[in-house]
Amino acid sequence: QVQLVESGGGLVQAGDSLELSCAPSGRTPGTFSSLAVAWFRQAPGQEREFIVALPWSGGSRSFGHAGQGRFAISRENARDTVTLRINSLKPEDTAVYYCAAGNLPSSDLRDYNYWGQGTRVTVSA
Repeated sequence: QVQLVESGGGLVQAGDSLELSCAPSGRTPGTFSSLAVAWFRQAPGQEREFIVALPWSGGSRSFGHAGQGRFAISRENARDTVTLRINSLKPEDTAVYYCAAGNLPSSDLRDYNYWGQGTRVTVSA
């Protein structure tokens, strides 16, 4: 069982950049680093939408419509950390951002077995 914890959210201004981190809670030697990881977000009153996924190897990224252009993902398996960077934040980026892990990178949230509780990002105009 892998439990994920997101961090880095908060109140920011439009145009700022932000980095969100995802890491497993507790000791999971070799488990988290063997999983694909993705970021999703959910705005108030909206469905959860796919941003980007990354395989365990840190290779080819898969971006969803929401993640095109201003989002970047990276992982450091030695530190069991995955980072989502958002550039040029816009008010419409306001959402709760979730980290998820699963066997293969996918845009379908049903393919992920492990989720964090989310970190809230609020972008002021």
